[in-house]
Amino acid sequence: MTINYEEKLKIEKTIEENHEAKLVVEVEPEMMDTYKRRAARKISERGKIAGFRPGKAPYHMVVLNYGEQAIVEQAVDFFIDAEYSNILTEADVNPGASGRLENIESLDPPKLIFKIPLAPEVDLGDYHSIRFPYELAAPESKDVDAAMDELRQMYATTETVEREVQDGDYVQVDVESETTELKREGFATVVRNEDRDTEWPFAGFAKQLVGMKPGDTKTIQHDFPADYDLEELQGKSAEMTVTVKTVRAMTLPELDDEFAKTVGAGETLAELRDMVTKDVENRSKADYDDKYFVDLIEKIKEGATFKYHQHSLDHEGEHVLNDLTQRLGQQGMDLDTYFKLRNTTREQFIEDEVKPVAKKRFERSLILDELVRKEEIEVDNEALDNEFSQTLNALAMQGMDLSKVRGGKKGQQQLAQAVAMESANRVMTRRALEMLKSIAVGEYKSPEERKAEAAALKAEQAKEEEKVSEAESAVPAVLSKSKDEGEAGSSSEEETKS
Repeated sequence: MTINYEEKLKIEKTIEENHEAKLVVEVEPEMMDTYKRRAARKISERGKIAGFRPGKAPYHMVVLNYGEQAIVEQAVDFFIDAEYSNILTEADVNPGASGRLENIESLDPPKLIFKIPLAPEVDLGDYHSIRFPYELAAPESKDVDAAMDELRQMYATTETVEREVQDGDYVQVDVESETTELKREGFATVVRNEDRDTEWPFAGFAKQLVGMKPGDTKTIQHDFPADYDLEELQGKSAEMTVTVKTVRAMTLPELDDEFAKTVGAGETLAELRDMVTKDVENRSKADYDDKYFVDLIEKIKEGATFKYHQHSLDHEGEHVLNDLTQRLGQQGMDLDTYFKLRNTTREQFIEDEVKPVAKKRFERSLILDELVRKEEIEVDNEALDNEFSQTLNALAMQGMDLSKVRGGKKGQQQLAQAVAMESANRVMTRRALEMLKSIAVGEYKSPEERKAEAAALKAEQAKEEEKVSEAESAVPAVLSKSKDEGEAGSSSEEETKS
């Protein structure tokens, strides 16, 4: 049966400032009566009314025994279950979360008030006009030298010594701090002459250990920059209590062909250096890209307009807390203990630290999602398959035995689905970032241009395949002709001899 909702429902829609839709729904009395009678039957099925079998009592007897209010409450539940999606469709509302019945304004006529959080929206502004040069510099020779030294340290021999820490020593320390991200037990570091940006937790940390002996403790204060890699430490000042556990003097292997063979990077030192150079280039590019795209997205945010309900931000905040909970769990700590160490409450921590991180993450995801939609970015199956395989290989290299996943085949299927989803998200994110980069450096191509190029490439490939097919078809014919000519020649020779 088709219902004409314009006749049965009158809907008044108001979009409120908190990105929530207020719907005042007036229900045609006859329609509500249908649900009230259904509700009365349901109530009579559950209860007992003298003289009537369950579900057979007339409406007025149900009212007499249970009251009109009980019937109305049940009828409203039935009405919402059956008609809520239709109401959203008629009102042209795109929900971002489950709505709620705010109030029953009247029963004659039936008038219900709903509040529905709307789906997030973002207007990217004139993002096509943004220019941001991509200026990746090739690593310097000193960067390769540093990487070679790190490789030597991996293959170095060490000897425990009972003396003060010196340059070149391998030192094990315990790091205590109210900041969870800085807590370490048995952390190993090498004291180098030069500072390195990759040093944990900051460049120059290990140098501050020089002069300490095993058992010595030192308090180190550090102000982390606003662009620090870890969001939780950006712009923060932190104090660490460092205790030296062991000091080991290192003996480094010579940089020669034998060392290259030991590492397994070829037969010569030159081949080893080539491999290390490529690795440094890849890491340098990854580091540059991370900062480049963070800054580029910030530029887009400056011209973008966001609209979202607080529920969306709270939901993202839950993800931020869950991520923190998992990291703490790896260190044997729970959230409550963490809050005590930080001398804060859950509410204050959420307000001061979770919400800013959640806002930043959420708005970034909105920008990328909208870019994917507007630019019609798609992911091909080949890219998905490659990413999926690489992820599974990485898990296997980390020691995960996929055949022993908890839950048997069902567990394996769930893991495969999770990996597939994560792989798709990564590929789509990379495509979106590549699109942003093409815009920023002035190499943008519209969806129509990209489709035209793809169609031309496909046509060219089809022509090449057709040529190959024709060539392959011609080979048997040539061979057959050669065979016939050969047989004819043999016949002529025999006739001549005769």
